[in-house]
Amino acid sequence: MRHRKSNLVPFSLFLCVLVTDTAMSQNSTVPINVGVILNLDREFGMMSLSCINMALSDFYATNSHCKTRLILNTRHSKGDVIGTAAAALDLIKNAEVQAIIGPENSMETNFVIELGNKSQVPIIHFSATSPSLTSLRSPYFFQARPNDSSQVGAITSIIQVFGWREAVPIYVDNEFGEGIIPYLTDALEAISTRVPYRSVISPVDSDDQIVEELYKLMTMQTRVFIVHMLPSLGSRLFTKAKEIGMMNEGYVWIITDGLTDLLSSLQPSVIESMQGVLGVRPYVPKTKALDSFRIRWRRKFQQENPGLVDAQLSIFGLLAYDATMALAMAVEKAGTTSFGFDNTHVLANATDLEAIGVSKNGPKLLESLSATRYRGLTGDYMFVDGQLQTLAFQIVNVNGDGARGIGIWTPGGGLMKKLNSTSTNSTSKSQLGAIIWPGDSTSLPKGWEIPTNGKKLRIGVPVKNHYSDFVTVTTDPSTKTTKVTGYCIDVFNAVMQALPYAIGHEFIPFALPDGSSAGSYDDMIYQVKLGKFDAVVGDITIVANRSQYVDFTLPYTESGVSMIVPIIDDNNKSPWVFLKPLSWDLWVTTACFFLFIGFVIWVLEHRINEDFRGPPEHQVGTSFWFSFSTMVFAQREQVYSNMARFVLIVWCFVVLILTQSYTASLTSLLTVQRLQPTVSDVAELIKRGLNVGYPKGSFVLGIVKQLGFKDENLLVYNSIEECDALFQNGTANGSIAAAFEEVPYIKVLLGKYCSKYSMVDRTFKTAGFGFAFPLGSPLVPDVSRAILNVTEGEKMKKIEDAWFKKYSCPDPSIVVSSRLGLNSFWGLFLIAGIASILTLIISMAIFLHEHREVLKESDPIRTLFRIFVSRDLTSHTFKAKTGIQAHHSSGAATSTIPSPCNRYPASPSSFSQHTDQNFAFDGEQRTPSTEHGNPNLNPSDHAAQDIVPAEEHN
Repeated sequence: MRHRKSNLVPFSLFLCVLVTDTAMSQNSTVPINVGVILNLDREFGMMSLSCINMALSDFYATNSHCKTRLILNTRHSKGDVIGTAAAALDLIKNAEVQAIIGPENSMETNFVIELGNKSQVPIIHFSATSPSLTSLRSPYFFQARPNDSSQVGAITSIIQVFGWREAVPIYVDNEFGEGIIPYLTDALEAISTRVPYRSVISPVDSDDQIVEELYKLMTMQTRVFIVHMLPSLGSRLFTKAKEIGMMNEGYVWIITDGLTDLLSSLQPSVIESMQGVLGVRPYVPKTKALDSFRIRWRRKFQQENPGLVDAQLSIFGLLAYDATMALAMAVEKAGTTSFGFDNTHVLANATDLEAIGVSKNGPKLLESLSATRYRGLTGDYMFVDGQLQTLAFQIVNVNGDGARGIGIWTPGGGLMKKLNSTSTNSTSKSQLGAIIWPGDSTSLPKGWEIPTNGKKLRIGVPVKNHYSDFVTVTTDPSTKTTKVTGYCIDVFNAVMQALPYAIGHEFIPFALPDGSSAGSYDDMIYQVKLGKFDAVVGDITIVANRSQYVDFTLPYTESGVSMIVPIIDDNNKSPWVFLKPLSWDLWVTTACFFLFIGFVIWVLEHRINEDFRGPPEHQVGTSFWFSFSTMVFAQREQVYSNMARFVLIVWCFVVLILTQSYTASLTSLLTVQRLQPTVSDVAELIKRGLNVGYPKGSFVLGIVKQLGFKDENLLVYNSIEECDALFQNGTANGSIAAAFEEVPYIKVLLGKYCSKYSMVDRTFKTAGFGFAFPLGSPLVPDVSRAILNVTEGEKMKKIEDAWFKKYSCPDPSIVVSSRLGLNSFWGLFLIAGIASILTLIISMAIFLHEHREVLKESDPIRTLFRIFVSRDLTSHTFKAKTGIQAHHSSGAATSTIPSPCNRYPASPSSFSQHTDQNFAFDGEQRTPSTEHGNPNLNPSDHAAQDIVPAEEHN
């Protein structure tokens, strides 16, 4: 029995072990140590740890087949860098964790990243946002939260859509606060928004120090503030801002996600002080899974932490949940082998930092984690170069008890009311919902104000000795006070009065201690960029190179640079002055057309009109006489052809326009124009090498050199009187033939010397005089609108009359009369030419058609020419004349005795009637043409043959 019993026990034990080993082989899992570093004394750390535990429970509940199980090794960071470093070192060296989740902030993370990189242990950080962390270039660091630079686009889009030109960042003085500033300022500069000041507040500053900094901001013009800090400091900032009145109407506050993400954790009193604030935070889509998780988390957290009442789940808890899920997936994909550490390189006497081994599974886990893709509670979850990608940011407006969403921003679509809308890179205010601004206002803040408790605007003015009507600076010897007057000063004061708000200002001369000018106009304008002047007022011309460092308002004067030359009395008229109204090309063209029109009229009339018949010289003379007589409409020859009448109508219209223009121009030359400029062209000055003048310290010198003048031909003058002296007698350096000056100054010069000089050539255009302000100054648009109001009203005329009416002259400038050229009349000549050529073509076509039988003869050209130069007896004009001759033959005989009533000689046409039968166009004596009867008939028969019955003439 004992033997059998002794044999049965070992067998049963064997079966037990066999069954147990089989079950374990079927359900075995590999534990994987994972480190967690959090500040467990804070609600943030407890919330995050709760979400991490829930993530592992949810993952393995739905993935029970997984071969790995993450075992959390939690360490308390104690809220400082040293505690975090010690915890990380313990986890890697002693616990040999395969990955670390945490720590909380950017300052604590830097050392942990270096440890992870050395030991090849991935560091997954779900709460730090500083862009500087990514600059460490560690492949084993995964920033499981969008860094601060990714939200810069959303912030600048808000500023751009509302047109604010200045913004002041307010940030905490540590690595978290400073990390975003380079990205923010670059983005603001890209949309032409200036950053005039950076407000830095230390986390250890007292409330009094915070109030002092806020008062400094109140004295500035800017009313747009971008706050980048954590809730601990941000809540104090907004509480004090509310107390001193910086949360009233007109202010704009924009907070980054460092505050926006944790709004729910702030006290109600803090939320009350933040009414009207705009915030930016990563967009988390609303899903059923998210709602279910919130309910489960609240229940679990209350059970684990009954002492914490009204704990809120923030986005950091969701990010911790998603990061843990991603790590569990990556560990499972990496496999279940080689989870140890390689310590072969560690020396025996190595320090704790040197005795860290290298994870054998690190490279595989790194590759697996980088390739993880899934849909988490916060949306699509994936890493690109170790950085979590965020597709959108939500714009919120703090109103009531919390934040209200007013829009979405995406890198590709810009602002939109809802995600996945049809908006494409929109920057329209219509893409945002209704906003309640600070002070419970619905009116859009303009983003800047002139502070009532701030200093006056420092307005720089030039100091000069010439053109004192524009700007004059005088100093009282007894009181040493300066007084600034002039046309430009009066315009500026009128513009300031036209603004819808009051601006205090004081004029500061740009002068040396001795009262002389401190430099050129460019030097004075550059002081605005340096911050020594808030604006510059005076006779300052708007030019391109100056606009690189200041913003100009709209101009308030006429623009341009012109040339001034002396004028001489032109009373001694040239005997050939009658030729001056028309240019030579117009004279030649007109003469040619007179000849051409005469030829056209002869072609159309010589076969049917006795006035255009006779010997060749008579026909030529008559044709040209007829054409030239149309110039004074004195032609007495009649025309019978309709085509000739058409040509004559067109030509008479051309002659009418020419004669009237000639008369007007000649009258102007003989009566109106008494003064003539000595030079009227820049090219002539350069060609002849004449000297020209320019004002001292003006940009005009650059223009003159661009025109091609040499340095030895350039003389400078300091005043109107010096310019006049250079024109009259010259100086030791010589005299000038012309001067280049700006149009406003030229008007003063011409007004003072009414009949001595003339502005003859506009050579270069400028934008006129304007006021200069710093780049991006919010005053520029309002001042420009005020300038328009002043210049369009009566105020501007009163100012101009007050300063320049004394310089008024009957005719301060001479407009040089130019000759009438062909370019002004070529259209008329074109019409006349086309009409004449068309009539010639039509006439020739009709002639050839009527004599088409002649073309069949052996010499058609000679026969056609004979017919062309002879009478056309079929014309009604000759039919009528023949009928009259028959009537005289049947009545009384023609008397050769002169009648008392016949006091005039016979017209040329009467001679041609008797002579052209024996006339040949080539000058040879010919046998009379059969066109006029049979030459073999006797004279009486011939006369009878020429008679055509009168009734045939209609």
